[in-house]
Amino acid sequence: MRILFSGDVAWNIGRYALAQALPVLKKEWGGFDFTVINCENAAGGKGMTEKIFNEFLDLGVDGMTSGNHIWDKNGFYPVLDAETRVLRPANYPASCPGRGCTVLERGEKRLGLLNLEGQVFMPPIDSPFLCADAELEALRGKEGTALPVLVDFHAEATSEKKALACYLDGRVSAVLGTHTHVQTADEQILPGGTAYLSDAGMTGGQGGILGVHQDSVLPRFLTGLPARFEMCEENPAFNGVVIETDDATGLAEKITRVQLPVAPRGQKE
Repeated sequence: MRILFSGDVAWNIGRYALAQALPVLKKEWGGFDFTVINCENAAGGKGMTEKIFNEFLDLGVDGMTSGNHIWDKNGFYPVLDAETRVLRPANYPASCPGRGCTVLERGEKRLGLLNLEGQVFMPPIDSPFLCADAELEALRGKEGTALPVLVDFHAEATSEKKALACYLDGRVSAVLGTHTHVQTADEQILPGGTAYLSDAGMTGGQGGILGVHQDSVLPRFLTGLPARFEMCEENPAFNGVVIETDDATGLAEKITRVQLPVAPRGQKE
């Protein structure tokens, strides 16, 4: 199985970059069994909307993960409750809208998708480690041990991300980090067969500061005063990763980082 995963799709420039990149990547790789994205920054940098959810489905996205910003637009809560193709982190209380784990289906192919959020330098939340145990036990009980499972770990600290990957090594296909918007260069397959990358990076404008225009970020560092973040459209690009798994075991055979610049909006290729 071949899975394409995009890091945080940020702002409408990120949606544009995703739309431009997907046909190119599908042609280059000969297609993907599943395409998964992190969508928590897709609507104005914070949160999601039903319109954007449908926009992603129209692009051929099979599943969507998220993080702490998924709560920023409460009009999306009914979609979280109704749809199995978009997740919020599983280690929020069960009373919160939505779910944190699902099984995506395309033809005869099936992919488990688990969304978790870190505790270090993040809002208070339940343990992602213990939550992963519970979610995987339920998933394996229903689906069997060979089901490939991709984990989006939305977290700040690389140490916590690597620790979770080591903890889950041999039990999931991949642990891929999101949240920092900076793609790391530490892709690897752990001894038990789990692929790992600390952060898949951000799909959006790469020219500013984490997808935001530098002129709206620098005043915070210079004065400490609040400032309104403005989207950066410079150097749009897709950032993500391709995971290839063994059908017999569900474990990873290969992990490849992807960075694909796209033409600026309004400019021809």
